[in-house]
Order: sequence, then structure tokens, then C-alpha cells
Amino acid sequence: MTLDIKICGLKTPEAVGAALAGGASHIGFIFFARSPRHVEPEDAARLREAARGKALAVAVTVDAEDAVLERIVSIMQPDMLQLHGKEPPERVAAIKARYRLPIIKAFPIREAADLRAAEPYRGIADRYLFDAKPPEGSQLPGGNGVSFDWPLLAAVPAGTDYFLSGGLNAENVGQALRVARPPAIDISSGVETAPGVKSPARIEEFFSAVQAAGQHRQA
Repeated sequence: MTLDIKICGLKTPEAVGAALAGGASHIGFIFFARSPRHVEPEDAARLREAARGKALAVAVTVDAEDAVLERIVSIMQPDMLQLHGKEPPERVAAIKARYRLPIIKAFPIREAADLRAAEPYRGIADRYLFDAKPPEGSQLPGGNGVSFDWPLLAAVPAGTDYFLSGGLNAENVGQALRVARPPAIDISSGVETAPGVKSPARIEEFFSAVQAAGQHRQA
């Protein structure tokens, strides 16, 4: 099974280049002012050009208003939208209908009951993203560098298309792949030297670790 890999929160040509060189299937750009990974649509538009024909460019928003989404989509022209806030199913359906783009809907996970929050979005969101619930006091819905109990994902219905996110890095991704066997993974802070500062070397190390764990996914 092919593993999709999204490197998220990119801000520089060097980081984008490292993600593409490693074989990323998706690259993500954050549009959330409180995040250290926040970029403007004009910057994302320039950065995503290198990915055309190589990886899908994802615009990540958090409970964004129509005017914000309109500006992002018109300027950046993303391939997908990731909704990382508390958007209800009706809002997700409306955004999908308006922009005719595939939607990744994120859900914060700490315990098995949290997975049930995804059910109302079945048939609306194209993919899910299961991320760790933010630690207390965090103002960021994602990119906090914390993980959740991966065996919880055994309860996800077979055939569900989702990204595993939250606290992944080169040291633990092999274990995550063996335990959860996700169809896709998403990483941001795990390839940084400081919040929002992507390291091309750490991106390369991450892809090497995924490749080393590949035979476990085929077992």
C-alpha cells in the first residue's frame, strides 16, 4: 500500500524542496495568524509552484470566514483545503460546494470517544486528519508536537481515508506505522529546529525513517 505523506507548515523554498525531494504526496501551508507557521496567500502561491505535478498543495485554515477563504483560494489556488477548526458538517459541505475542492477535515483525539466526532462528516469530507488534542493552554489546534494513543485508531472503520498526525518525528514514525498502519501521515513540528522553522536535514531524516519502516507496512 502506498503511504501518502504530508509535510505541513512550510514557509521557505528550501523546505518545500526537501519535502518534494523526499517524495511528499502533499505539502501544507498554514493560514492562521496565531501560528508560527502562518504564511500569506501570496507567499504560498509562490512556494507551491515547485510542487505542480509532483505533490498536492493544501491550504490549512481554522474556522476561516468566507472572505479569508476566498482570498486564499483565489491567490494560492490550492489543490485541497484542510479545515482544522470546529467547522460543523454543514459548513464543510458549503465550502466544498463553493470551491469544488477536496476537503481534509481535522479532528482532535485523546480517547476512543473522540473518533465518533468524524461520523457526521462521512460522505462530506474527502479525508480525515486525526491529530492529538492540544495541550492545555495552547492556542494552536495543531503543530503542538504531542501525540495520542495510536492503538485507538484500530476502531476506525475499514476503508476510512485519513492522515495520522500529532507528535510524529524520525524517531517514532516507524512505531506509528507499525501500530496504527495509517494510509497517510502528516508532520509539521517534528521536522523543525524551532517553532515554524523547518529543517531540510530533519525532513530528509524523516523520509529515511519512513523508508526504513516500509517493510513493516508490507507485512
